[in-house]
Amino acid sequence: MCNTEDLVSIIMPTYNSEKTVVESINSVLEQTYRNWELIIIDDKSTDDTWKIITKYSTLHSNIYTFQNGLNKGAGASRNIAIEKSKGRFIAFLDSDDLWMKEKLSEQIAFMLKNNYALTYTYYSRFTNSKSFSVVSAPEFTTYKKLMYSNVIGCLTAVYDVHVLGKRYMPLIRKRQDMGLWLDILKDIPKAYCLPQVLAKYRMDSGMTSNKLSVLSYQWRFYREVIGLSFPRSIFTFSIYAIKGTIKHRSKKRV
Repeated sequence: MCNTEDLVSIIMPTYNSEKTVVESINSVLEQTYRNWELIIIDDKSTDDTWKIITKYSTLHSNIYTFQNGLNKGAGASRNIAIEKSKGRFIAFLDSDDLWMKEKLSEQIAFMLKNNYALTYTYYSRFTNSKSFSVVSAPEFTTYKKLMYSNVIGCLTAVYDVHVLGKRYMPLIRKRQDMGLWLDILKDIPKAYCLPQVLAKYRMDSGMTSNKLSVLSYQWRFYREVIGLSFPRSIFTFSIYAIKGTIKHRSKKRV
């Protein structure tokens, strides 16, 4: 067993996740890295999610479950979990995504060896039909680079509380993770990628039809959250859209 300094706090928000949360939790239980705590914040689910996750917390002393009194959104739920966390490292896993069993072992070793404060990895995408594609990422990113393209998959990210302190997501309904990475990158020069596929992102069947909504929110993110001027927002948004198109076309099938 690792010492307390190496404890990893895994942050998992849930909302009506009864069909997927079991698989997600099991991917944590299967980790080869054993010194972790899983903090699950249920966002007032209306299905059997709460019943499922409380069974796990009854069986496993390092799984903690809490339920919001009202629906607050994923970002606020993650922040509640971060506040309750005790670990040196903060990692994120949503209730429909999965980790490879060596995810934490490989990534924590990578961070400790190189003294990196924020890291991310490659991941794969899948649907219920089990088709896969690999999402790679650059060797490193900076505040400026990330502004144009969010290359850090939330399900792959880990940050070091000893270096950064506890960092929280902005209280917005979308792009909370990008807001957090940008906040961290104001204080460190780079975030670094471990070039291994260590997580699996479950694709929502409605994602394609929501692309216009995503683009609209990205514009609002630049204007209202980051506070860019109108001309700067046009420039940044244009690069973001171009990079997103290139990324979509360059997906590798495996």
